[in-house]
Amino acid sequence: MFKGGYLGKLLRVNLSNGSIVVENVDPDIYRLFLGGRGAAAYYYYREIGPDTDPLSPDNKLIFFTGPLTGLSLPSTTKFQLATRSPMTGLYLCSNSSGRVGPHLKFAGYDGLIVEGRAANPVFIYINNDSVDVRDASSLWEERTSRVEKRLKELAGEPRAAVMSIGPAAFKGADLACIMVDGRSFGRGGTGRVMASKNLKAVVVYGSGKIPVYEAERINDLGKTAAQRAREGKPVHTRFGTAQYTGVMNEFGCYPSYNFRTGVFDGIDTITAEYMEKHYKVKNLACYRCPVACAQLCEVKEGPFKGFKSDPEYETIGAFGGQCGVSDFGAIVAANSLCDEYGLDTMSTGTIIAYAMECYELGLFTEKELGMKLPFGDGEAMVAMVKRMGEMEGFGAELARGFRYLAQKYPATVPYMMHAKWMPFAAYEPRGFHGIGLSYGTSSRGACHNVGGWTIRDELLTGEYDPFAIKGKGELVKVIQDTRAYIDSLGICTVVRSAMGFTDKPTGNVLELVTGYDFMPELMTIGERIYTLERLILGREGVTRDNDYLPDRIMKEKLPEGPARGHMLSKEMYDEMLDEYYRARGWDKEGRPTPERLQELGLEFCLREG
Repeated sequence: MFKGGYLGKLLRVNLSNGSIVVENVDPDIYRLFLGGRGAAAYYYYREIGPDTDPLSPDNKLIFFTGPLTGLSLPSTTKFQLATRSPMTGLYLCSNSSGRVGPHLKFAGYDGLIVEGRAANPVFIYINNDSVDVRDASSLWEERTSRVEKRLKELAGEPRAAVMSIGPAAFKGADLACIMVDGRSFGRGGTGRVMASKNLKAVVVYGSGKIPVYEAERINDLGKTAAQRAREGKPVHTRFGTAQYTGVMNEFGCYPSYNFRTGVFDGIDTITAEYMEKHYKVKNLACYRCPVACAQLCEVKEGPFKGFKSDPEYETIGAFGGQCGVSDFGAIVAANSLCDEYGLDTMSTGTIIAYAMECYELGLFTEKELGMKLPFGDGEAMVAMVKRMGEMEGFGAELARGFRYLAQKYPATVPYMMHAKWMPFAAYEPRGFHGIGLSYGTSSRGACHNVGGWTIRDELLTGEYDPFAIKGKGELVKVIQDTRAYIDSLGICTVVRSAMGFTDKPTGNVLELVTGYDFMPELMTIGERIYTLERLILGREGVTRDNDYLPDRIMKEKLPEGPARGHMLSKEMYDEMLDEYYRARGWDKEGRPTPERLQELGLEFCLREG
């Protein structure tokens, strides 16, 4: 059916019995779900049951590339992961940049499924059609930066791509992520799942070619699209995502002091402009990226001298405004330590902010925490990141995440800013209400990406009144469906418009790659993916009640700034949620109706109950 873009092969590695099998992928899976996130969700639906323990051998790591991953087009670096999250206890989808996805396809595979549990620490080495499982006992406790170099030496292939876990994962941190060539599968505890399988790393090298239906035309289109992306994203090149730090604060939507307010009084020393002037070293680019939006920073003086990292907007928000820290050097250091230990920066910073508020309220004592932990103390924040990475003292408690903390410290639940146990991103729902619906209905818990990045529509363009309720359900659905198909293509969202991938797709990129004109179907594919994910969540116990937000958002008004006096009440939220469910063809409890499943080509879900 397809003449390019896909290899049609899936690699399955069972660490319990050592079996390594190459399977054919049914082309209908690509037709229905495109690849990437959609294909991973499909295999999750088929193979991970609702009673699966996230840390059991029965849980799986399902990696999938998209039809554009690895091609000579801008930023074809992305690949996707689906697994059951130990942090939320639910379905988790995650995406990463890096070179592992492209090399997996160069080696001849569209996807990789890792299942079972090895008896001892191992790593998987894929070198084209040669695949084996090797001992990693000597690497088990290594931090991520060192292990990458060692693995390439052990594999004997310096050009290989590496994804690995750090010490936080094997020590039991449910916030642990998987690092991928300096990027990450960040949220939800992906690293903890990998550690539960005694899998330290996956090393991939491929030298093959990906078939393309119209190769010469794609090369020409790639050059044009790259130029268009460079010209259209100069601010991304200069500042990266940090460009939104000052902007969000000006709107009064920059969460600070654990969402007590939407305005940060220390903003002047953590903005993108301040970062550029005092900390930036150079730009970093992902695979085939013409924009290079990552900003490598270095601390040149003070208590954090020598630390280097490339903090994104969300990381700056989590360790900056959220923790009340105005020392950008502390943010760089916290980011660096998270990368070395393999911790999700967003969840780590937001949970430390929660601990800071609980400390100031007397719910956590200095003795209990092992330190003073007030808002604004950058040195204490960085020290707590290290304790979380090492799973030492109270850091071991915080690194387990909100679901665990809620069970052990129920009195602190009102100060947990999350949806479905996933910590909030760095946007204030009381300042623009669509982002609240995004958090609540996201397929992986509170998330501005999977849930829907409404910032452009509600704040930047002024197309939507940020405090309005009507129309937000429709808006969030469209953004979510768009992101679902983008995540299935294998490209970065930053460059998607340069190739015609928006909520109204244009052009013929996919036809030139695959020989099949997906363009008219992309939004339907996105909706199909999101609906399948909701079915998965439903059988794992998610209902309408799980789509709500914390009381702080629904009962407390913002105390200052442009959004002063606003909150997102339950009545307002219910109105948005009802509109959203109607737009999706779900019932009032958030369950997809049989009629909508049939319309979307998901009849097999009806047959299988």
